[in-house]
Amino acid sequence: MADIGRLSAMRIAMSYGPELSFLVLLRMLIGMYRSDIIDRENRVKPMPLLRLRNNYDFVIIGGGSAGSVLANRLSENGNWSVLLLEAGGDEPDLSDVPMLFPVLQLTPLDWQFKTHPSDNYCKAMNDNKCNWPRGKALGGSSVLNAMLYIRGNKKDYDAWEEMGNPGWSYENVLPYFKKSENMKIEEHQDSPYHGTGGYLSVEHFNYYSPVTSYLMNAGVDMGYDVVDVNGATQTGFTFSQGTLKNGLRCSTAKAFLRPASNRRNLHISTRSMVERILVREDGKSKTAYGVQFRSNGLRYTVNANREVILSAGAVQSPQVLMLSGIGPKDHLKELGIPLVHDAPGVGENLQDHVAIGGLSYLVTKPKNFTSVEPFTFNLVKSVNAAALRQFAMNHSGPLHILTVAEGMAFINTKYANKSADYPDIQLFLSSVSDNTDGGLFGKRDCNIMDDFYARMNENILFMDSYTIFPLLLRPRSRGYIKLRSKKPDQHPLIVPNYFDDPYDLDVLAEGAKFIYDMSETPTMRQLKTRPNPNKLSECSSFEYPSVDYWRCFARYYTMTIYHPCGTCKMGPASDKMAVVDARLRVHGVSRLRVIDASIMPIIISGNTNAPTIMIAEKAADMIKEDWMV
Repeated sequence: MADIGRLSAMRIAMSYGPELSFLVLLRMLIGMYRSDIIDRENRVKPMPLLRLRNNYDFVIIGGGSAGSVLANRLSENGNWSVLLLEAGGDEPDLSDVPMLFPVLQLTPLDWQFKTHPSDNYCKAMNDNKCNWPRGKALGGSSVLNAMLYIRGNKKDYDAWEEMGNPGWSYENVLPYFKKSENMKIEEHQDSPYHGTGGYLSVEHFNYYSPVTSYLMNAGVDMGYDVVDVNGATQTGFTFSQGTLKNGLRCSTAKAFLRPASNRRNLHISTRSMVERILVREDGKSKTAYGVQFRSNGLRYTVNANREVILSAGAVQSPQVLMLSGIGPKDHLKELGIPLVHDAPGVGENLQDHVAIGGLSYLVTKPKNFTSVEPFTFNLVKSVNAAALRQFAMNHSGPLHILTVAEGMAFINTKYANKSADYPDIQLFLSSVSDNTDGGLFGKRDCNIMDDFYARMNENILFMDSYTIFPLLLRPRSRGYIKLRSKKPDQHPLIVPNYFDDPYDLDVLAEGAKFIYDMSETPTMRQLKTRPNPNKLSECSSFEYPSVDYWRCFARYYTMTIYHPCGTCKMGPASDKMAVVDARLRVHGVSRLRVIDASIMPIIISGNTNAPTIMIAEKAADMIKEDWMV
């Protein structure tokens, strides 16, 4: 078996050359024909370090999904000066191409985090470590995510308010979703749940594989309707809505920073790595007054006249707080970091949407399918000279595809209350499988071991197939983030504790069972659908396709859906594990806020990018109110 793994790894390695050649050619064609992607006039022009001021009214740490929104909204007030500090650079041209989102991971655009090894999950991964991609560029993770626009369930936000966070009910947050949104999907434009005219463009993807329509119809066979999952009802199937502008990625940098970057009161400093927040202690009071950061090997300090705003994300916001002496006192003492404020909740309450990967099903295209386009996405058939020409010349074709989730669904397992519109599993309906991408993307991005990939895929390589990923919407398990050292450039310790609560594994396995049952619907029988014939030998003691087998399989092919949150929990002062209050002010330290996905007290039932943008929109208004503007 080890020989199979080595041969597989050699085959994949030999394909890296053609992949690189394709990317170079695509970049040349973009330069020649796609001035809309180059967008030279509107690109962010970073402020040279020597021209930065010593003082700004607001210093924002992190130019990602939240930080970009805040920089725009706070600089709307021409009397305020705003500095945005971002550790990465500008988003590259290739990030605009939807199909390429898996290629961006494990590049300099990605912080390239990995989870701490575990014997309970990520068992098919090298060193038992799952990759945790996080964006390192203007736009943050919205530059390398899957562009999916999903808001979560109404009940999520009502629960936030019930936990002691006034103003965070669904009724309160809906206007902020609508404020940022420019809904371009015609049938949703007049919906009371959607907005038009906002900075963030939302569209359907410009290209779908033919198999996706069958998967949608199979959902109807399973008793579900096709709905607007961001509208009145979440339960159901849908063609995916995306943060897209004219078919291309619409990151928060493109949406919010480019239109604002010429404002004289907004300075943006890229490749500026924040090391710590500066806090002044005066008697019993503690006040944030500035930020220390490093750029080009030199250390700088900048002061904040009004507030320091931390928007570094669920991994790095707690890291920066702890490096600044704000966190669990025993942990800081252990690392020799002087205590500024004891905040035991910093880094705790880590939540993520865990999923099962590798649930591939082979199909045979129907006899009446006469199109020349591939029936499923297939690397050797879908990515070719014709696809390049379509993209460069006609602004069309398969490079506009989102292979991993052309469609999606929110479904109920036996553990959910079917009458409550509170589904417990989300499905990504994918036209690509590990066998049809040849191991170039899924294997690499998920850190899959050579032997595991080979055993599961080499004998079905490039055969027509699809994959459906079930992800757990409301995990009960909680993980944590801690510092490895007091060096700012050393990645923190990430322990997601997937399946720590066995209930999570039970629900997720039911999601896999639903996917198997879906493959046997009348619609999918038209395609002679059959599961991957290669079963995981490590789970052979369990009957296939039993729930026990899926439980076992989940511990091997464990996937993050890139939704870490909760590590700077929002809650009242009476909750000792709460880090910020309902106005996102850090408990115990004045003039310091955390504004990003880390403040979610419980994870929302869906993708986290749109909710993070909403959080920043709402927070910007709260800041304006607090400073009486």
